[in-house]
Amino acid sequence: MLQFENDLDPFPGFGLQPATGFVPETPASAKPEERYAAGNSVKRISVEDKHIINCRADVNQLVPFKYKWAWEKYLAACANHWMPQEINMSRDIALWRDPQGLSEDERFIIKRNLGFFVTADSLAANNIVLGTYRHITNPECRQYLLRQAFEEAIHTHAYQYITESLGLDEGEIFNMYHEIASIRDKDEFLLPFIDTLTNPEFRTGTTENDQRLLKSLIVFACIMEGMFFYVGFTQILALGRQNKMTGAAEQYQYILRDESMHCNFGIDVINQIKMENPHLWTPEFREEIKDLVQKGVELEYRYAEDTMPRGVLGLNAAMFKEYLRFVANRRCQQIGLDTMYQGAANPFPWMSELIDLKKEKNFFETRVIEYQTGGALNWD
Repeated sequence: MLQFENDLDPFPGFGLQPATGFVPETPASAKPEERYAAGNSVKRISVEDKHIINCRADVNQLVPFKYKWAWEKYLAACANHWMPQEINMSRDIALWRDPQGLSEDERFIIKRNLGFFVTADSLAANNIVLGTYRHITNPECRQYLLRQAFEEAIHTHAYQYITESLGLDEGEIFNMYHEIASIRDKDEFLLPFIDTLTNPEFRTGTTENDQRLLKSLIVFACIMEGMFFYVGFTQILALGRQNKMTGAAEQYQYILRDESMHCNFGIDVINQIKMENPHLWTPEFREEIKDLVQKGVELEYRYAEDTMPRGVLGLNAAMFKEYLRFVANRRCQQIGLDTMYQGAANPFPWMSELIDLKKEKNFFETRVIEYQTGGALNWD
């Protein structure tokens, strides 16, 4: 039986900081009844009490909403719910088993894709659950983050489902982030930013630490989810366009739909933090972000070169250099930076029809784009 009277730290080991707003701070020596009284002495909160970071209002009070865009994204994400087992993999299995079904280059792309994505979404989930959630002090934003973390689990499940369905060597696929340099380099780029947010000693509330938080959020929304996934998505969706691996491609399109919303939610959070804390957005900080975006483009291009040593599916690695610059310009515009690659264009117009980067919108530009629920995509 739970003994609440003995639990002065109800979440030992989670490193929850006082600013999370559960109750006003009380001395560690306070009796349980004193802590209870302190918690219930908090006045009813108003919209004005809410802030996206460093807020001391009670985070258990979901309403009144301040950031309605966060709640709308939560509802849209719930409407998008899907599960991997809904997708029929029988055609993919038959094609994979047919020695003439796929070229060696196509098989190589599929395995490399799974090797990157199967751990990338685990990293994303860990970053949300163990890091970002702790430092975002707004309940409607936290509500979306919980849904996002669940979706990352669904994506990892999808990659495992594809791997298992095709009878691939799970040890090979799941260890590529250790053994394949182009995958390992992307993950190692991300790890310092994960470490910042998951460090139990890290606290926001100073300009330096608030900038570290903001930088980590930008890396994950704009570079990881907004750039590192795009070579892989393009490759697998190119297979789907040619009526190959349609079950895997359908799952990737659902995942892309989810990740587009993750990216746009992250950008909304970033822009809201900037609006509430304009002192963080210094010229020096902006230059740091541009350097990180440039590094992200370079890493993803190396991954494109590794996964496509020869042209295949009407694609080649050189085409991705232009594409990644195009995507990077889009991300810069979304967070208020000048474009970095003048004249960069989209070399894959068919991708615009599937993911429509030009129509990706976040709250600060227009309303959230509408999505369909799982099971409605047509690859004919």
